[in-house]
Amino acid sequence: MIHYSVIPMEVIFEGFDAFSPQYLDIEVDGFMMQIEPLSGYQARIVRLYSCNPQDYLNDQYAPGTLISYRPQIEAISNR
Repeated sequence: MIHYSVIPMEVIFEGFDAFSPQYLDIEVDGFMMQIEPLSGYQARIVRLYSCNPQDYLNDQYAPGTLISYRPQIEAISNR
């Protein structure tokens, strides 16, 4: 990609190396997806994990869509 600008490259890409988002892999309605938690129980879909091309046509799970989710904690028995 070529970027032409009068602004120095150091200013444009300042903080680029420090960006480290926290992603989670979750399942919603049978769809595995990677999300980026935003605040509280709201997240943005980053990518959808699916082998079915029809799943990518569902606007409800398109990357960039905001969703609400509730983490579930599963108990592990030590038997």
